[in-house]
Amino acid sequence: MYKHFFKRFFDILFALLALILTSPILLITAIAVKVESKGPAIFIQQRVGKHGKVYDMYKFRSMCVGAEQQEGGVFCTKGDARVTKVGKFIRATSIDELPQIINILKGEMSIIGPRPVLTYYPKNWEDYTEEELKRFDALPGITGWAAVHGRKTNTVEARFAYDNYYVENLSMWLDIKIFFMTIKSVLTNEGNEDDGSAEVKTADSEKTEEIAK
Repeated sequence: MYKHFFKRFFDILFALLALILTSPILLITAIAVKVESKGPAIFIQQRVGKHGKVYDMYKFRSMCVGAEQQEGGVFCTKGDARVTKVGKFIRATSIDELPQIINILKGEMSIIGPRPVLTYYPKNWEDYTEEELKRFDALPGITGWAAVHGRKTNTVEARFAYDNYYVENLSMWLDIKIFFMTIKSVLTNEGNEDDGSAEVKTADSEKTEEIAK
């Protein structure tokens, strides 16, 4: 019942409340992004959602326009010159993720779920294994089990292990636990700097089993 009705109900309720409460922050952030650098305030990027459905994910732009075509590509490391001053702040506070409230209202995302992957990274859709595809059985989330266990410092393999654990154990209590762990993670900025671990690496099987618990 929770998975098929209440989770969506809470998503909509939370998103509407968040939209109202954060509207001043949304407005100020949009203005700040526009004033500091040329380009749109909102960055739109295609991501892979539930069951492989591709959708447009919204974020506040935190880098200069065309950053993905420059050296470093989609990865942002500590001290990346492509990140604007405003961008550095909104990344550290996770304010850049707030526009995804719209994705939640559109039914493309949930508050909590596996973080959405790019259409071409870490793999193309047809290249995922049956085990890896399990994490796409839930709507992607603004935060998730992997996000509160290392965030950007996990290997892709580790993230998928965490995501599969979430999908297989999805419950209201797990979502509540993740919600409060996310607050702690945001306040401490824990694991929010990409150290290069996001690249596809092979972790040993014993560690993969351990981290997904």
